[in-house]
Amino acid sequence: MDWTTLAVAGMSLIGTLAGTFGGILVANKLTTYRIDQLEKKVGEHNKIVERTYKLEGQMVEVQHDIRDLKAERG
Repeated sequence: MDWTTLAVAGMSLIGTLAGTFGGILVANKLTTYRIDQLEKKVGEHNKIVERTYKLEGQMVEVQHDIRDLKAERG
């Protein structure tokens, strides 16, 4: 075997490994970023659900108060 052939094969291996690991790191960073963004959106959604639940409870109380006031008047 010729040394130049081995050198070219070795450089090709190093280049391939570097490209592969670089691609994996970039993809991992993108995935992490997207998950963080989704977690923020889910957090905002959960806040809205909690507020809606509280408002629904308050509306039930208001409806009872209105019914009681109408009963007193009528």
